[in-house]
Amino acid sequence: MRLVVTGGSGYLGSELVRRSGAVGLSSRDADVRDADAVERVFAVHRPEAVIHTAYRQHGPGFREINVEGSANVARAAALLGARLVHVSTDVVFDGREGRPYVESDTPRPLTSYGRSKAAAEEAVDVEHAEALVVRTSLIYGGPEPSKHELAATSASGVFFTNELRNPIQVGDLADALLELVTLDVSGPLHVAGADGVSRCEFAQLVARRELRCEPAPSTRPLDCRLDSKRAQTLLRTRLRGVREVLA
Repeated sequence: MRLVVTGGSGYLGSELVRRSGAVGLSSRDADVRDADAVERVFAVHRPEAVIHTAYRQHGPGFREINVEGSANVARAAALLGARLVHVSTDVVFDGREGRPYVESDTPRPLTSYGRSKAAAEEAVDVEHAEALVVRTSLIYGGPEPSKHELAATSASGVFFTNELRNPIQVGDLADALLELVTLDVSGPLHVAGADGVSRCEFAQLVARRELRCEPAPSTRPLDCRLDSKRAQTLLRTRLRGVREVLA
């Protein structure tokens, strides 16, 4: 299978490229905000499948990268009849249900980043109706520390006791995505680690020491745990919990 990974120099994208030998595209190859540039680079590589990991969490142009960029990638993949796996996030939810979210739950983002990713999901659905949208959580455990691991090992910082997530080891997520790109499944799918933990517990597992922890402000998305049972029935890859990985 000719596989292209957008965001191929990023934390997840580089792991996918390393494990699969896929073509990794970065912003140097094509700015995803430029629809013509995306179509040109896809015409060169003629992918049979695309895993779209490129995004920006904040800063200049983040919404255009996340929304218009995702639409452009989805449209270019659809023109070639290529399979598309689009990577999304748990913060498309507001964290107010008090239970893990399932795929049929309606996104209600609270943050500007979450709103951009929810809009990206909608744009992908319009441009590529057969796309698979994989929502995941905090990613960690690669050859280099993730931003979440770096924050936990820094000299300062406060970590929230009531902000719950399902951290996933980057190799587990990469293997799951490489399996899913070969399967006939579409729509949203939750792929996250087995353990729902607070940001405080996650940081302490990474740092292996006690850290400064306190409740999160009520304006933040709090309990954004994802129920990944459906994904686990489809996958050979085991979605390990962070307590097991970092034990």
